[in-house]
Amino acid sequence: MDSMRWLVDIFNWYIPVAGGGLLMREVFGNIFGLASALGGMRRKVWAWPVGIIGNVILLTVFLSSLFGGADTATLLGQAGRQIMFIAVSVYGWVQWRRSRAERAGSSGAGRSSEVDSTAIAPQWAGLKARIGIVATMAIGTVALTPLFGALGSYEPVWADAWTFVGSLVATYGMARGWVEFWLVWVAVDVVGVPLLFNAGYYASAFMYMFYGAFTLVGFFVWVRAKAHEKPEVETVMPDPTVRVHDSVR
Repeated sequence: MDSMRWLVDIFNWYIPVAGGGLLMREVFGNIFGLASALGGMRRKVWAWPVGIIGNVILLTVFLSSLFGGADTATLLGQAGRQIMFIAVSVYGWVQWRRSRAERAGSSGAGRSSEVDSTAIAPQWAGLKARIGIVATMAIGTVALTPLFGALGSYEPVWADAWTFVGSLVATYGMARGWVEFWLVWVAVDVVGVPLLFNAGYYASAFMYMFYGAFTLVGFFVWVRAKAHEKPEVETVMPDPTVRVHDSVR
């Protein structure tokens, strides 16, 4: 057992900071999350598996009480959304791989390698989908708040539920290639940052602050990409076997 002690020490690596401290696996989990966000902004397929690694790490962070962290607040919404992230990320990974293959297969000689290497073409969600986004976030938060409260999630419980539902909607929107998903992340960060600071998850809180600015940049990057995305045009060549009628000679 002593020979495996170093694994336990790495898992619980903790750096004291200003009367509190940083759990290093929380830092590493957020670094993977940031790398995934950068890949998502560039519409790269590798963003999904990189994000899944970060989700697995952060899942152990937000359930620290199960791993001996008795003094650590349990955020069921934050923990549950890591599981949700993994599930939806698998869906997004498959969708983007399929989309990239289709774009590569239908690309013409005049298209740039940058366009061919991107996984998906950004698109606006549309009015119906936007109404669905708002309704899902509102109804989902109201429905999950009492459930999270009964399970002992950190107060205010509604904020934990909001970040969970919003993260689900945003990740699904990213998988579909909706430009609006970046704005959903902004709404998640506005609530999530104060919640994480109050709960003592400082690394995640500071990372969410950075994400707030990053998601705004990502929104405008995708808006620009959408504006420059050219529709597919199929060139039909004339049939050389067709003969001109005698009447038009």
